[in-house]
Amino acid sequence: MSTNLKVTLSVLGAALAVLLLVVAVNLTEPKPPAGAADVVREDSHRLSTAADGKVTIVEFLDFECEACGAAYPGVERLRAEYGDRITYVVRYFPIAGHPNAFNAAHAAEAAARQGKFEQMYVKLFDNQAAWGHTEESRAPVFEGYAAELGLDMAKFRADVTSTEVAERVKSDAADGTALGVQGTPTFFVNGEKFTDRPSYEALKAAVDKGLSE
Repeated sequence: MSTNLKVTLSVLGAALAVLLLVVAVNLTEPKPPAGAADVVREDSHRLSTAADGKVTIVEFLDFECEACGAAYPGVERLRAEYGDRITYVVRYFPIAGHPNAFNAAHAAEAAARQGKFEQMYVKLFDNQAAWGHTEESRAPVFEGYAAELGLDMAKFRADVTSTEVAERVKSDAADGTALGVQGTPTFFVNGEKFTDRPSYEALKAAVDKGLSE
């Protein structure tokens, strides 16, 4: 074999090795997802807003979910205790296996369009045992709640069945899925997924830690 051929083969071998290394790195190096989801968006529903922004809790929830209903009293206790010292955000994540989860989310979003999201949120959880877990549509029940809240009923009826409201609910759920939400309730504290049991005590500890930092 001539010297020139040996040199050529050596160069080609080195180039191939570099190419394989680049391919291996590209295959193993984690890449950010396309259109990465946000834990909180500008239009997310905030039940309270802290001026200092030190602690933000985000809850992805399903109004028909029993675990969400079980967590609700602790969440309300936490909100009452900390008030505007924390930012508390609610996002929709209706589960397909819950017959009225989407109806409830649409009712909450329709109420939000008249400035009554929090009031409908409270109505839905306070009465979850009365309307939840039946195959029968509870849309008329939610319409009754809207009337009790003094909403413009013509607007509510138009909004609750609108494409815009449906898309708004779906966009929250899509963000949740992209963020790894697999069930409800799922909490995020300052952008990090909360992995402890969602009890008042555990959430309070996370809040206190955030406020002290």
